[in-house]
Amino acid sequence: MSIHLVGGGWPIEDDGAVYRLFFDELVARAEAAGVLEGSRLAIVLVRDGDAPERYAELVAAFEQLAKFVPVPVLAPENAPIGPERFADVDGILVWGGLTPAYRTSLEPAFGEIRRLVASGVPYLGFSAGAAIAAERAIVGGWKIDEVEIGAEEADEDLEQLTIAAGIGLIDLAVDVHAAQWGTISRLIAATEAGAVDGGVAIDEHTALVVGVGPLQVVGRGSVWKVTPDAGSVRVSTAGAGAS
Repeated sequence: MSIHLVGGGWPIEDDGAVYRLFFDELVARAEAAGVLEGSRLAIVLVRDGDAPERYAELVAAFEQLAKFVPVPVLAPENAPIGPERFADVDGILVWGGLTPAYRTSLEPAFGEIRRLVASGVPYLGFSAGAAIAAERAIVGGWKIDEVEIGAEEADEDLEQLTIAAGIGLIDLAVDVHAAQWGTISRLIAATEAGAVDGGVAIDEHTALVVGVGPLQVVGRGSVWKVTPDAGSVRVSTAGAGAS
């Protein structure tokens, strides 16, 4: 199994390079199980108003990359999504929107998602879906007390830096839209303050793939890694092909 964390950026560009490894895994899992009608892919959208339209857009785009059976898991913001919604799926795709709302809605299913991924079901998180994959998730905020640590436009409707329990698929904190929204500074500040034990910030049109073996970066941008370093922090970057 692999966990694919995409830092945002839509529509599909670069011939779908950021998503192809995920869909290859999705198809291979169904084929190994002898499923002939196509892999069952749960597509999670937690959005007010436009979820059906965005769901149709995603299905149409991803059908250009692979054959699969879409399983809609749609909910208004903060409405609970139960674990039964993921029955018999071959892959899980959690899309983007308001990160705190995704975390709240999916919390009842966190244990089931962890179980499925541990059993070999691939997971792709896009933007909010990437952020909440962490054990300790950065869900928003642009200040620590009165100190600004990022752009207010990237606050996710939260003023103070907010860390909450995520799905727990990886032990690194994840921030997204790194170069485009400047969220690398939020991850640096969160690490420096001890709110998280370091993490990664992922650019748009870029994915970090976590699986068996070294980490892999796919796409046009960078993954920024932040680690604590003797009372300060160390920042490094990796681009496509890095591990």
